[in-house]
Amino acid sequence: MITAEDVLDLPVSSRVATPARLPLPVGSTTSVSVVIPAKNVAAYVGETIASALAQGEVTEVIVVDDGSTDNTISIVRAIRDPRLRLMTNDSAGVSAARNLGARHASGEWLLFLDADDRMRPGAVAALLAAARGAPRAVLVYGDYNTIDSEGRQIGRRDLLKGRRKPSGDVLTRLAAGNFIVNGGIALARAEAFRAIGGFDTSLRYCEDWHCWCRLAAIGEFEFAPKLLLDYRLHTANTMNAAIRTPQDFFPAIARVFDDGLILARLPAGTAAGLRQAAEIHLVTYSAMQAVRFGRYREAFTYLGMVGRRSLKSLPRSALRVALACFGI
Repeated sequence: MITAEDVLDLPVSSRVATPARLPLPVGSTTSVSVVIPAKNVAAYVGETIASALAQGEVTEVIVVDDGSTDNTISIVRAIRDPRLRLMTNDSAGVSAARNLGARHASGEWLLFLDADDRMRPGAVAALLAAARGAPRAVLVYGDYNTIDSEGRQIGRRDLLKGRRKPSGDVLTRLAAGNFIVNGGIALARAEAFRAIGGFDTSLRYCEDWHCWCRLAAIGEFEFAPKLLLDYRLHTANTMNAAIRTPQDFFPAIARVFDDGLILARLPAGTAAGLRQAAEIHLVTYSAMQAVRFGRYREAFTYLGMVGRRSLKSLPRSALRVALACFGI
């Protein structure tokens, strides 16, 4: 199989040169595979699958069960739709589950949907429309709103009308912090995803950010300014600030900034500053999640961590945390 390093003609450890981007077909395609890793999500997986199957442009939905001990598998098997496939992953982890589903996917685009989230009507159509306008994009993404464990909207991101996120060559911006946040709002070109090797199974958290950075190193991104997903926030989420700290995320930062494919594409002399920005971004994210769940002492502790890294960044981080109180 051709890897990203083969395409770029450089070793993994290389930190120089500005290689050519991965050549992509110009034609428009509409085959989309949705990959859903699932573990003990009986309360939500039926709704999640239904939201994916309701997308007329979706050609298959692959659920990869990662060792569930509840009724997840029986719920999936009870759904009668020829586009739905069930695979098992034997508790190998979410990254391995996604990679397994991607290996068996037939679509030319991949969407990685968490088993407790739900896609909004027309989400895939909006992403494909954006992709047709950006034939060299390896990833097309939109935005999301948040819901609680009962499915009630708690986010107010619809107030951010007109907000634009980066398109084109986004690697430098992305290395400074994951502005995609959730894979359920993104279509990744299957050819490019396989070329960069998929998700790194050695990372427990922020493996998606590392994967997006590797994709951004070989191709362009395109933003579709629409709310495409209801992202569920509850205490079972692996990214929940109730059980995670910024230190849990730091291994991913080390991985991103020791990845030769990524470093070779960053402007010379920027890696150290971008690494600090990424740390601030993730610590701020932890503070935002903490206030959403009423853990204000932790939020102030995390803002103190931001201040120790950069006093200049503290006001912006504090503003983001304040907005999180209002679901923005």
